[in-house]
Amino acid sequence: MTTATEISNRIIEAVMAQKLAPGSRLGEQQLAMLFDCSRTIVREALTRLSTRGIVTVSARRGWYVIEPSEDEAREAFEARRVIELGLLHQLKTVDKGAVRQLKAHLQREKAALAGSDVGVRSFLLGDFHVCLAECLGNSLLADTLRDFTARTTLIAMLYQSSHDAAQSCADHVRIVEALEAGDIAHAEALMSEHIGSVQSALRLQASTDPLAGLRDALAPVRKSTAAADTTAQPRQRKPRAASKSSTPKASDQDAAPADASTYLGALL
Repeated sequence: MTTATEISNRIIEAVMAQKLAPGSRLGEQQLAMLFDCSRTIVREALTRLSTRGIVTVSARRGWYVIEPSEDEAREAFEARRVIELGLLHQLKTVDKGAVRQLKAHLQREKAALAGSDVGVRSFLLGDFHVCLAECLGNSLLADTLRDFTARTTLIAMLYQSSHDAAQSCADHVRIVEALEAGDIAHAEALMSEHIGSVQSALRLQASTDPLAGLRDALAPVRKSTAAADTTAQPRQRKPRAASKSSTPKASDQDAAPADASTYLGALL
């Protein structure tokens, strides 16, 4: 039977691969059927993910993937910057085994970029930071970075990041090259630049008026001058002799009021 740990890990991987979008609903019964386990185990897995800030629960909606606010997005990147720069800052040397593991990860990134599986590419680009912490011997920070990387993946999806995947891979290559050369300070500077470029690619537009969109949508429809004139009281005109031709003039046809269905169709 599938364990709660396996379920939570699969959900994290799906998020990092951009297969679960922000706001995706996670039904207990559906997950129990999918993983062939009880709802109790599913609920345990989701509860763990809730404490890790990946999913949340609502009395009416049930469980669903978080939709980070703009403030939460900024906080997530600030946290990653503190963790990853601190991890590099305390380094003295990097052993050859760690460099070999990082280079192997970079080869998988490059292969994913050349392929067509966007999910694998997204996962590997995010997992580089987890792999870095693991290779440097800090499994606790690796677990923490896995959660923060998943959150920033959701943020990138929610706020339509324009950051290029190839650029991310190139940044990773330069960081590993600096570590291999023993230039820890340069690797730290490159990591800071990398995280900053990913964050700056987000389309974060803080709104001073939370009701701005709804306010614009529900504003009164402005009537045209011609429409306004038709509401005015008609002037009394003298009767005019009938025209010899029964066909209305083109100008009269143009001035005829538009059909109601046409106006409704324009609105829809």
